[in-house]
Amino acid sequence: MQNFCKGNKIFTIYKIYYVQFDFLFVYMEKKHYFCNMKKIIPYLSVVTAMLIWAGAGIAVKEALVVFRPLTLIVLRFTLAVLLMLCIGLVFRKNEVVGLQKVDRKDLPLFLLGGLFQPFLYFIFETYTYQSFASPTIAEALLSTQPVMAPLFALVLLRERVTRNNIIGIVLSTVGMLMLLLVGANDFAMGSSWGVLLAVLTVSMSVSYSVILRKIPAKYSPLSIVFYVQSFALLLFYLVWGVGLCSGGVELCSSCVEWCSGGVELCSSGVEWCSGGVEWWRSCAAVVYLAVLASVAAFVLFCYTVREIGVTRANVFNNVRPVFTAILMWLIFGEVLPVWKLVGIVVIIAGLFVSQRRS
Repeated sequence: MQNFCKGNKIFTIYKIYYVQFDFLFVYMEKKHYFCNMKKIIPYLSVVTAMLIWAGAGIAVKEALVVFRPLTLIVLRFTLAVLLMLCIGLVFRKNEVVGLQKVDRKDLPLFLLGGLFQPFLYFIFETYTYQSFASPTIAEALLSTQPVMAPLFALVLLRERVTRNNIIGIVLSTVGMLMLLLVGANDFAMGSSWGVLLAVLTVSMSVSYSVILRKIPAKYSPLSIVFYVQSFALLLFYLVWGVGLCSGGVELCSSCVEWCSGGVELCSSGVEWCSGGVEWWRSCAAVVYLAVLASVAAFVLFCYTVREIGVTRANVFNNVRPVFTAILMWLIFGEVLPVWKLVGIVVIIAGLFVSQRRS
């Protein structure tokens, strides 16, 4: 009898908690909490993606200590594609991260996406930085995706651009220019081709966003990024192979080096025996670029573009210099002057304005 009473007591407590949770669920549903959470997720996703890409700049500098640029790109996207393939096969029945078969009629969109970004985007970006004597000017020009995105979205997607979008874009762009240009010492322009290359780079980025929007909704973000990057990787391998054939492989003092004008795998000798710190830091940077910058960030950005549109998603590109400045302050102790703090505030204000609906 005592055991029965204990069991009955437990059942009564369970029933009370069940009723309470059921009431809480109904209350939250009436207050549209779940709908509001669904609206917030795209913004959390794009902010996370921008934070990862802001750290990618630091990771690239670490990786280039050992690896040449083209080799770094090939390693990065090879690891990324293999990781996505493993995830897609393990969770192939999952609607979110499972890999789906591409219909033949949709194949051109995936091919164009891989051609625009990462393939042409990375090539044009590299030559843009080389064309300008000042990296500050190059960075400022390459951060103009939010300005160009509304034009592409309006012409190619008939996407509505509101007054708040335009005001927010102008505000955040002014803040971004304050963050990058105010206080800079070097404004040398360098080659006259730099501006054209910067425009082409930004055009490839925005065109990639348009392609993401045009791909049918039945494909998961992971499937889209996997097929787009797989095609881009084939193009990178083609360019890398041409560089390999034009040079040769030379083993010298325990380091691997592409020589005779070919693609250089290592920019400095890698001490295999001593296992130098530079080698491990560069390898860690490659893993960061592959797992986070090439998989997680691309998937999150893809999801955001398909949820809120090209114009509103690309405005968040202006927040990347903010995260970069904060990371440089946290990691390397760089000082944040007053004008940079003001620029950060203006960027954030512009982001809020741009996301408001008229």
